Amino acid sequence: MKKLMSLVLALTLILALAGCSGGTPATSGTTLPPASPAPESPSSQPESPPDTASSSAALEKTGKTLRVAALKGPTAMGMVKLMEDAAAGNTANGYEFTLAGSPDEIVGSIIQGEFDIAAVPTNLAATLYNKTQGKVQLLALNTLGVLYVVEAGDTIRSIGDLAGKTVYSTGKGSTPEFALNYVLAENGLADQVAVEYKTEHAELAALLSQGQADVALLPQPFVTTALMQNDKLRVALDLTQEWDKVSKGAGGLTMGCVIAQRSFLEENAAAAAAFLAEYEASVDFVTDPRNLDTASALVVKAGILPKEPVAKAALPQCGITFLSGEEMKKTASGFLQVLYDADPASVGGALPDDGLYYLG
Repeated sequence: MKKLMSLVLALTLILALAGCSGGTPATSGTTLPPASPAPESPSSQPESPPDTASSSAALEKTGKTLRVAALKGPTAMGMVKLMEDAAAGNTANGYEFTLAGSPDEIVGSIIQGEFDIAAVPTNLAATLYNKTQGKVQLLALNTLGVLYVVEAGDTIRSIGDLAGKTVYSTGKGSTPEFALNYVLAENGLADQVAVEYKTEHAELAALLSQGQADVALLPQPFVTTALMQNDKLRVALDLTQEWDKVSKGAGGLTMGCVIAQRSFLEENAAAAAAFLAEYEASVDFVTDPRNLDTASALVVKAGILPKEPVAKAALPQCGITFLSGEEMKKTASGFLQVLYDADPASVGGALPDDGLYYLG
């Protein structure tokens, strides 16, 4: 049934895609959250897109093939240029990529050591660190807050308006669940909002688009796909903004990260360094507005989204980033502290020590 729903959504998008309009979340209709402004170019002449293939090829070949898992969303979208370069043989490392629809599909394989590197929800990195007694480490943060409350109608103008409603969501046991619970609890709404969970983002986006769910918490790029299919939907709340209001700067909402097996890092320092360089170059390429057309085509080619217009609308909204080293540690530790204080189970029962963070 899930596959059928995803197929129906994809076919409908092909037949009924419409251009997306900008605006503020308070207006009705197909309204996307505002994208970050593009950096101004120092010259009036457009610059050439960065050639990540050339820079990767310049790195010394490591002779290692890395097994990498990612989720079909922003965590994988930031890797699409790396996937393309790897397929062309223009990377220092070899790569075998696995894309999954939800964290549940890859958690067992991560614990068993079947992936060298994996892109997962940030809180799951802490949980896995605790569950495996420190056998995984956090390499980088790759996704900032991309969660939005979407409704069919115009009744939700503040977080308090969720009282008495049922919110459909995905991500049970990972960042979306704990972030929503935290925001609701801090606003005194923990017992006033019913939350029902679906397994996959695409499934929930389809239900929302088809009018079978009135209020849903969705991440990008699935917010964009739902809005573009049903013009009666609107973005009602940005959960990152709601998180910032109640956390008061204690820790930002960081949705996704990249982890690696500690044994892999200890035995393959050169390959790990090459991966971080190649992945950062891929993120830089994907997030450069000048590369939007190419990046969108690569997202579709990778099977993450069904059509380029959807990818073009979604990419600037996806919070794709790259933070490593001390900056990564500071940002992630603050986020995990907020989650731990709210619910220790959200990070696996214990706040991870500094051994979680790989600083190179």
